[in-house]
Amino acid sequence: MPFALKNLSALLPWLLVGVLQGTLAALPGQIYGVNLGSWLVLEPWMLPEEWQAMGGQTCDNCANCIASEFEMAKAYPDTVDGIFDKHWSTWFTQDDVNMLTSYGINTVRIPLGYWIVEPLVDRSKEFYPRGGMGQLKRGLSQLKAAGINAILDHHALPGVQTPGQQFTGRCTNDVQFYTEENYHRALVWTAVMTALSHLDPDFGSVVGIEAVNEPIMDASKTPGYGDFQKNFVKTIRQVETLLGVQDLDSSQESLLYNALDATQTFLGGQNLGGPLGRVLTDATPILAQIADEYGIDAIFDGGIPTTTPLVTVFMDIGWQYNNPANPAKAAQGPQLYDNHLYYSFGGVADANEEAYLSSICNLQRVQDDASQGNSPLAFGEWSLATQFDPSDDFLKKWADAQKRAYSAGKGWIFWSFKSEVSGTSGDTPRVWSYFEAVKRGYFTKDPSKFNDPHVCDAYIAGNSTIQVSF
Repeated sequence: MPFALKNLSALLPWLLVGVLQGTLAALPGQIYGVNLGSWLVLEPWMLPEEWQAMGGQTCDNCANCIASEFEMAKAYPDTVDGIFDKHWSTWFTQDDVNMLTSYGINTVRIPLGYWIVEPLVDRSKEFYPRGGMGQLKRGLSQLKAAGINAILDHHALPGVQTPGQQFTGRCTNDVQFYTEENYHRALVWTAVMTALSHLDPDFGSVVGIEAVNEPIMDASKTPGYGDFQKNFVKTIRQVETLLGVQDLDSSQESLLYNALDATQTFLGGQNLGGPLGRVLTDATPILAQIADEYGIDAIFDGGIPTTTPLVTVFMDIGWQYNNPANPAKAAQGPQLYDNHLYYSFGGVADANEEAYLSSICNLQRVQDDASQGNSPLAFGEWSLATQFDPSDDFLKKWADAQKRAYSAGKGWIFWSFKSEVSGTSGDTPRVWSYFEAVKRGYFTKDPSKFNDPHVCDAYIAGNSTIQVSF
C-alpha cells in the first residue's frame, strides 16, 4: 500500500500496528553538546560576510532591512530557495560532524523554524525558503552515523514568539504566536516531527523535541502558554501511542485509552473531537505529503517496534516571571528542562572577572529548579561572551567555571558549534564558536575535563568577599 494517504482514517490502521524502524537514541547520562546555530534558522549576526553575499543587509534595527529569513524570502522570491540550499549544504557538513566527534560532543540541539514543515506556511503573507526538510534529513542521518544525539528545537514559532529577534526568523514587534490558531499550527508541527522521529530512519538520532525557544519572559504577555505546554506533551504522547511506542509509564494509561477510543471513533466515521483531534487530522495529510516527497513509504515494509518515547523539552519555570505556568505540570513520560544563561547581556553579575567567577561558582539554578520539579535541567544555551574585554587566561577560567556549574545538572549545550571567521566577524568566533574556543585552548578537547578543576575553589560561598549583583 503506497503512503500517498490523504486522511487520518487511511493512516491510523498503519500506525496502530507499530511498524517502526528500530529504536530511538537515548538521552545520554551527561550531555556535552552544542547548538547547530544559523544552520536551518539563520541568524545574520553569526555570519555577516556570508549574509551580505547572499543578498542580505545589516542595520541597527533588524526589522528595517533584509536582516532575517522572512525578509530575504520576501525580497528574492524567485531565487531564495537556491540561495538557502547553498547555505544549508555548506554551513553544516560531514566535516563538522567529524569535528564534533573528535571533540567528544554527544548531543546537538538543532534550531528549527515552523516553515521547515512547508504546508504550515501561509504563502500569501509568510515568506520563507523551501527545502529545509531534505537538509534536516541529511544532517540527522550524518549525526546518526556518528552516534550523536539530536534535540529538535522549535526555535522560530508560527506568528513569532518573541519581538525583535533574528532567531525567530522574522524581526517584528507584532508577536502573534500566543493565539489559538498559532498554538494549533505549532502542535501540528509537533505531531509531524514526532511521527518522523519514529518512522523515518534518518531521524534515528533524535532523542527529544523542544516546545518553544525563549518565549516572552513576562508570563502576563503569553496567554494560554500553560495549556499549550500540556497539549504539546499530549500531542507527542498521543502520536506515540498510535504508533505503538512501548514503555509508557502508568501515568499514561488513560492517555492510551483515550487515544484508542479516539481512533475507534474516527474509524467509525466520526471526526476526532477537541484540539488534539484537530491536530492529528491536520497533521496526517502533511505527513503523507512529506513521506511521498522524500520516499519515506519504505518504512512500512516492516520493522521492530520502538521502545523509547521522545523526551519532551521546555524552557524551565525560571525563564518567565509574573506567575508563569510550571512545565512540570505538563509532564507525561520523560521530560527535560532547559535554561539559557548569558552574562554578556547584563543583569547577572557586575562586569568584571571576579564578579563573573563568584557568580557562576555559586550558581543555584539547578537546585532552585529541582525544588519546583524542573529536573533534570540542562543549560541549552550559553557562551563565553562577556560585557568586558576578556583575556585569554580569563576565558579558560570562564569556560571551566561555566562547565562546572552546568554539569551539576544534566549537562550543557554551547551556543554555537561555530560562527563565521572573516574580516567582518570581529571577536564573535572567539567567544561564540565552540570549534574556535577549543582551537584556542579555552575548552579542553575532552568536554568532561577541565583546564583547571579547582577554578572555583577561591569563589565558593564562604571563601570570597566579592560583591555580586543578581
